Amino acid sequence: MEKLKPKVIIVCGPTATGKSDYAVQLAMKILPAGGEVISADSRQIYRGMDLGTGKITVEEMQGIPHHLLDIKNPEEDFSVEEYKKLADEKIVEIIARGKTPILCGGTGFFIQAVIDNISFPHVPPNPALRTELESLDISQLFARIVELDPDRAATIDLYNKRRLVRALEIIDALGHVPKTATSESPYEFEIKYIDRDDDELRSRIEKRLLSRLDQGMINEVENLHDNGISWERLENFGLEYRYIAEFLQNKISRDEMIETLKHKIWQYAKRQRTWFKKYLNKN
Repeated sequence: MEKLKPKVIIVCGPTATGKSDYAVQLAMKILPAGGEVISADSRQIYRGMDLGTGKITVEEMQGIPHHLLDIKNPEEDFSVEEYKKLADEKIVEIIARGKTPILCGGTGFFIQAVIDNISFPHVPPNPALRTELESLDISQLFARIVELDPDRAATIDLYNKRRLVRALEIIDALGHVPKTATSESPYEFEIKYIDRDDDELRSRIEKRLLSRLDQGMINEVENLHDNGISWERLENFGLEYRYIAEFLQNKISRDEMIETLKHKIWQYAKRQRTWFKKYLNKN
């Protein structure tokens, strides 16, 4: 009889759809031993970036263990290669405890790396190219990736300048960003895609944004800067960090910041939705 593969559950979908709460409730219901959650969010791995990333609180976890949160300082880079390695390690540990791993988040390429068991080539830094690319803004960098490697453009975080630069560095060396599965995954994946209709999702995005502002999201960004994180780095994190940083530098007004964020977060949610539906339809 063929040995059954251990199950890994994937909870994914656009921002503000309630993935974190769903994952907690799911972890509590899984029999016999329950589940543990592994974050699949490219910004929640950073310490001190809580309100701006929608990071789940200790109270909201309801005693369910969560992994790959708060593991890096904001000035440090974090690659999909590193995420894949750490997520694989956590999956093995959770299964060894007799529990079910639940990968939860909206960073599509992180999730794809685990499901497709992607291997990544070693491409050393190219200082001269990095210097050239750093002089470009994120829209120019993203346009280059769209032209040179449309497949990677479909999955990349277009608000993360360091990730855009790194992708172009790999493309320069190899012609594209490879996505080659080393072997069949040792796991069976059960995918829970979470979404809302347009009107509800727009409403949730706005309510969540205003709630986080009331809770001190502007102070969070200001504290990060006071602790040595440059304005440029904060802007490179995109969305909340970018536009709050611009507000704190008096580049835009508070009202402009709020209205821009409503629009940009909605655009981001639609982009996530498009990517996940396209990817999940292939699998």
